[in-house]
Amino acid sequence: MRDNGKPIRPNTVTYAWKGMVKRSGLKPIRLHDCRHSHASLMLAKGIHPKIVQERLGHSTIAMTLDTYSHVVPGLQEAAAAKFDSLFATSVSKEKSRSVKTKIKKVD
Repeated sequence: MRDNGKPIRPNTVTYAWKGMVKRSGLKPIRLHDCRHSHASLMLAKGIHPKIVQERLGHSTIAMTLDTYSHVVPGLQEAAAAKFDSLFATSVSKEKSRSVKTKIKKVD
């Protein structure tokens, strides 16, 4: 929206984007492609999908995940590994308690 309250023309943002890219000396990239790269990089770095959803303005997290889940193919493996580590920690603590209990009984 302009300072006077009137809407800007839809191509104004695209025109400004093209100018910024050209001045930067970067390879030309569409604004939409930059948006997609931004979301993909955030997810690949482990930023929570809810944050990505909010930054992109998606109405639901499902939309974000449906669109970008291919970016992080190891999500299932990572979830399984985290779960395994929680379970391993729990088992380790239980073994430690069991050993302490046995030691007390011997004393």
